[in-house]
This record gives sequence, structure tokens and C-alpha cells, in this order.
Amino acid sequence: MRNKPILAIAAMVALAVSMAFGAEEKAPGPAPSSQPAAQRGPGRQGPGARPRPGGPALGAAEESFFLSEPMAKDDAEKKILDVLTALEPQGRRMMNVPREDGRLLRVLTEALGAKQVVEIGTSDGYSGLWFCLALRTTGGKLMTHEIDPQRAALARENFQRAGVGDIATVVEGDAHEKVKDLKGPIDILFLDADKEGYLDYLNKLLPLVRPGGLIIAHNINPRMADPRYVEAITKNPDLESILVNSQATGVGVTLKKR
Repeated sequence: MRNKPILAIAAMVALAVSMAFGAEEKAPGPAPSSQPAAQRGPGRQGPGARPRPGGPALGAAEESFFLSEPMAKDDAEKKILDVLTALEPQGRRMMNVPREDGRLLRVLTEALGAKQVVEIGTSDGYSGLWFCLALRTTGGKLMTHEIDPQRAALARENFQRAGVGDIATVVEGDAHEKVKDLKGPIDILFLDADKEGYLDYLNKLLPLVRPGGLIIAHNINPRMADPRYVEAITKNPDLESILVNSQATGVGVTLKKR
């Protein structure tokens, strides 16, 4: 039986990422001072500065201290990260998740100790590789669905390049039909395909998601989200949902309660 505090940790991680990386709308302010931050007095840290307990606010340059790049723990992890880096220039064209959203997927998957991840919307395998970074340590598998044959072939190639071909399986075809063949329990369901199809995927796969499992949906923001899906994850008493990075891409993280 899995440890219940893991879910609390996962939720805390998601909230922390939301605060750290969520884009914020700021009112226009005066031009940044040319004076070094260390020489400015309280209240003169420049636009966008945030207060901190027991000291002056952090300016933009100081805040960047808390941002970090992924670091490889071993050669196998470095191999995956190298492929991820190579894929990033094509990210927008391939409709991939941003790097920080990918890192969130990895953190949640590893914290949950996931054994089975189901992804709807493979593209070139970018988000799948973030899942594989975690699954290689949890002993889990990824089942990812892609309707476009060329993208499915590209994803298989990228999984092989990264050395995770034995972890990730690409299912080619219409996921609305293909998911009928899935068996539970599913630890994490990730939706990043046709937004109007999210509700159908949820209805078909929620019974297979284990209690304590997560449904993660990308592009849950006012511009792209299907209101029917948002209602389904926020009005069901068996689910608990939070929104991460809401001012940018929008990642909906939903817990299936025990």
C-alpha cells in the first residue's frame, strides 16, 4: 500500500511550481535602476520585486538564483536529457509542453512512485521522455497514444535514442477508440491532445485510475480549456483539482480521492 503523504508532497510540489514559474501580469512601472541591487535601499528593488520575510524584496536578478537547469544524476539520465534538449527547438511546432511543465510531470510521477502512466497525445515524445526520467527509477511503463503516423514514428525513434524504448510504448491511432483496450490500474493519466476530447477521455479512463492517482491535463486555461472538462474535474466530490501555471500554459492536476 502506497504511503499517503506522497500525495501531499506532490500537491505541495505543484503549488510551489505554480508560484515559482507562473507568469504574472504586472502594471507598468518606472525604468529599472542602474544601481546594483545590493546598493538599493528597502522599497527600491525595481519593478516586479517581491517582499521576503525578514529582509528587502527580491529583484528579478536575485529571483533567477532560484531557477535551475535539470542535472543528470547518471549517464542514463544524461542520455534522456540530451535528447530532450535536442528536441526543444521544435517545441512550438510540435506543440510540446514547455520544459518547466515537463519537469513537473517528472517530479509528480517519481513522487507518486507511478507504475503505469497513460498519455494521450505523444507528438515527438517530448513529454513522454520526462515521464520516462521518472519511470526508469520507479520501474513503471508509459503507454502513449498518437493519431498521426509520422509523429508516432518520430516518437519511437526518439525513445530509442534516449534509451527508453523498453519503457515507452507508442499506440498509433484514434485514442478515443484505442483507450478501450487499456487495463488498470492507471497511476497517472496525462491529457495533451484534442481539447474537446478531454471529457471523453476522462469518462472512459477515470474508472481505471486508481484511488490516489492523478489526472493531469495540459492547456487548462481560459483560452483553450473545454468548460465541460473543467466542470467535470471541479464539481465531482470524488476529485480534487488544482491549477498550476494558470497565467501561462495551464496544467490541471486532479487527484482521484481514496
